[in-house]
Amino acid sequence: MPMSCQAVASCLSLTFTLLLLHILDVCLCHQAENGCPEGCVCSESVDGGLVVRCSDMHLIAVPRDLPNTTQHLYLDNNLLLTIPSDAFIGLPLLFKLDLSHNRLAYLEPGAFQDLADSLSSLDLSSNQLETLDPKAFGDLRAQTNLSHNPWLCDCRLQLAMPQLLLDPSSFTEVVCNTSEPEALEAQGMPFILVATDFDFCTAIQRTTDVAMLITMFGWFTMVISYLVCYVRHNQEDAIRHLEYLKSLPNRQSRYEESLTLNTRL
Repeated sequence: MPMSCQAVASCLSLTFTLLLLHILDVCLCHQAENGCPEGCVCSESVDGGLVVRCSDMHLIAVPRDLPNTTQHLYLDNNLLLTIPSDAFIGLPLLFKLDLSHNRLAYLEPGAFQDLADSLSSLDLSSNQLETLDPKAFGDLRAQTNLSHNPWLCDCRLQLAMPQLLLDPSSFTEVVCNTSEPEALEAQGMPFILVATDFDFCTAIQRTTDVAMLITMFGWFTMVISYLVCYVRHNQEDAIRHLEYLKSLPNRQSRYEESLTLNTRL
């Protein structure tokens, strides 16, 4: 009896192992059929869409061999520094894109231009973004997570906001890390609140005008000083020259003296 139980247990163990191998083989075949990028994990979501997970892979660029049936793409926790304009070409079904926890500091113009018709959710949180370039987002209307970035609240950001078509709720997460002018001390405040009461562009223009006035005054002062020195220097030379001329014998006096001397002789 004990031997029979052991044999049954071995048989079940072998069956379970074969089943796992079969499932793994099916998964690998499924990934190969869908062209899953090397190192990434591809699977089906509840709604049947293809999910591609390339998280925590130390990627420095977006994979180029993404399946064109991808609907959910996870590229979080990598080392991405920028998103080029051709990064997401050929992904007409992409619905959700996670780029959080990277090192993104720059988004090239047209970075998301090919996703305008499909993308609904974009996560750019926990990166190194300081401003938003409308050309990078184009006609994208996705709900976008912009939190935990070192935003620079300035005129450029204020001009960019109205040009973006992103879901309005996205902008509530843009919190000032620094500001220009610095005297505003907007650190830790949502940009949309600060921009409601303060015109960054006017402040910059005013600062520029003051700087120009100071510069012009400085140049004017230098020119006046030069002219004063020039006049003084030439005046002193003129006085010395006049005094020199006065010290010389008069020609008429010399002529009269000569006539007198000749008469006497």
